[in-house]
Amino acid sequence: MSRALPTLLAAAAIVAFMACLPLWGDDPIIAVGINLLAWMALSASWLVFSGLTGYISLGHAVFYGIGAYVTALLWLSVPMWASVAAGGVAAALLALIAGYPCLRVRGPYFVMLTFGLSQFVKFVVIEIETALQIGGRLIIGAPPIEIIYWLFLAMATAAVVLLAVIRYSRFGSGLRAIQSDEVAAETIGVPTVKYKVVAFAISAIIPGLVGGIMLMRSGYLEPDTIFDPTVPLTMICIAVIGGGNTPATALLGSLFLVGLSETLWVRFPLVYMILLGCLLITFVLAVPQGLLGLLAPLRDRLESRGAK
Repeated sequence: MSRALPTLLAAAAIVAFMACLPLWGDDPIIAVGINLLAWMALSASWLVFSGLTGYISLGHAVFYGIGAYVTALLWLSVPMWASVAAGGVAAALLALIAGYPCLRVRGPYFVMLTFGLSQFVKFVVIEIETALQIGGRLIIGAPPIEIIYWLFLAMATAAVVLLAVIRYSRFGSGLRAIQSDEVAAETIGVPTVKYKVVAFAISAIIPGLVGGIMLMRSGYLEPDTIFDPTVPLTMICIAVIGGGNTPATALLGSLFLVGLSETLWVRFPLVYMILLGCLLITFVLAVPQGLLGLLAPLRDRLESRGAK
């Protein structure tokens, strides 16, 4: 408990600082904060499944997209919170339905299946909208940017807490056993299929909710863009750069990526993409432990001083 106290205090300080940001920051600063919180929430939700089981999912784009689409369908027909919540529920149901057949395969086959699922749902939605002769959906009456920011803060906090709770639970131990050796885990009594499907569904909820809230931020739904394949790829980048499968991974990786993006993307988009590719290669080959591993000696030194 004594070792966990500094971490809890640091987490509380970060949440308090982020909660006060709209009180002194202008709209551009709040927009950067929204971007950071959104990626923290998405990457933490991805780590709940892929980071703990080792199954690399490219299907989180479909959960993000279906959350946005369901929110758009229900917008102004039900209260705002109900439309966003319905998007999260729809994403979880889709994960439950698709999870069992997809999770029967492993390795690159699972990666391809999840990517195929995302593309399949994307084109189904496009066909539905085309049949209805709807080119896009305008979101009218969205809340102000400060409210949207606090919603993203709630999502990021919930996703990080969820990752921490699952990681250190018996359920999380079972997921890590699947990552280490799935056959051995099943032999000692871990219900591997059940654990994988449940983790897949849980990790889909946050992207569904984030997709709905981001729709309010953009104010417009375009079916061809809400199922963006760069969403899960960015989650993977954050996990690789952050290192590990802990809440700190989502924080460090998101801070690094958003900071790099805000510095280079607007003025030098090609330089940003080239530099990001070089960084990923460097982290994979030379620094597989990520930023979390690089900072581990500093953390141990501070803890030893605190103990003295």
